[in-house]
Amino acid sequence: MTSDKAQKKRIARLERELVRLRTSPSLRLGIHITKAMRQPWRAPFLPITLPWQMLMIGLEMLGRKPPLSPDRLDSLEIEYSPNNTVVMFPTNGVGFGHFTRMLALAKRMKKLDQSLEIIFFTTMPTLHLLKPHGIAAHHISGPKHFDNMETSEWNSLLEEELTICLETHLPKMFIFDGAFPYRGMLRAIQSHSMRKVWVRRGMFRKDATNIPVDSIEHFDLLVRPGDSGPTEVTQTDITIEQLPCNPILFAGKDELLPREELRERLAIPSDATVAYVQLGAGEINDIESDLDLTIRLLSAHDVYVVVGESMIGNRLNISGERIRTLRDYPNSLYFNSFDFAIMAGGYNSYHEAIAFHLPTICIPNQSTGMDDQVARAMVAGDAGAMLLVQDVNEEKLASAIETMLDSKKRDEMIVAAQSLELENGADELADALCNIEW
Repeated sequence: MTSDKAQKKRIARLERELVRLRTSPSLRLGIHITKAMRQPWRAPFLPITLPWQMLMIGLEMLGRKPPLSPDRLDSLEIEYSPNNTVVMFPTNGVGFGHFTRMLALAKRMKKLDQSLEIIFFTTMPTLHLLKPHGIAAHHISGPKHFDNMETSEWNSLLEEELTICLETHLPKMFIFDGAFPYRGMLRAIQSHSMRKVWVRRGMFRKDATNIPVDSIEHFDLLVRPGDSGPTEVTQTDITIEQLPCNPILFAGKDELLPREELRERLAIPSDATVAYVQLGAGEINDIESDLDLTIRLLSAHDVYVVVGESMIGNRLNISGERIRTLRDYPNSLYFNSFDFAIMAGGYNSYHEAIAFHLPTICIPNQSTGMDDQVARAMVAGDAGAMLLVQDVNEEKLASAIETMLDSKKRDEMIVAAQSLELENGADELADALCNIEW
């Protein structure tokens, strides 16, 4: 029996390779030229038909046109007897957003069903963060980490590794968290009869890259985590079920560490004013100029500064008598230790500051591609829960810091944050997915 199953897997793997070959751009263009050689009447039209064929293939690769899908053989369908297992695929964005949402969901689903096995399949390198939660993982580096590897080659590698993961664990559910579904992932999941969920956060810029046109049809459910403002669904042809939920946070208030925990660890006096500073994700754009300015202005006051370092970023070269660095995950567990923060407007940072009532000067990062941090932060700014500083200069930031050093102002911001607070969407979503009827 075991050898029969292994044989079927090997045959399926070979058939997947055959499909990839039959749909590859090089073979399709070669066939187009070969037809012109065998049928000479086609040759005069090659200057028109060949660029047209190249354009169509290019649109497929960009996700603007459904790819060519030759008839699949019946044996590609895997005989499915699912385990009580969920495979989660968070992509590696510029920060921890995708990974954190999936881990927040995973730990709550495991709490609701202690027999549930969670497997991560991810491009995120921080797999050690899963160990305390008893979560195993498969890792594949993103395409940019390989030398001279074409996107199509990487998608083939992804398809093969994810297929092996799914065939090995036989999950009842597959959950993807990312803005752009990989073609290799879509090919891997289409032949498996598990439930497929796409967690797709909103607040995208109007000019952001659209998703591949045929992506949504690969899934059974589209989860829309909330944000500070209304989530805009730009696709008008969504036919699958949609499930909105509140913003997803890793921790609850009861999980935050006591105020003295970090202060004792970093040798900060218990009565000191402490500012937390984190102005960008680990792999994004140059934030050092704003960071240097922020630290210099804070150092002019009797304030201790704790600078948050991302685990997927480089070490920061900063030092000073009242300057400390914090490279942990998630840093929000220590928010009780801070009197105020100066942070960018990323999804996690923003919603954690609101949920944990941390007075914040928000410097939205405007170079993040798809994430509209300005629109997000303006909601809290208008409510008085944050001080919003756009197009940073010394005068603007110095004024904001002076305002934040007023304890009465910070108290007002805490009250304003309480008015924006929502229930944690991770609890809501975990309960829905564990009890949903498909």
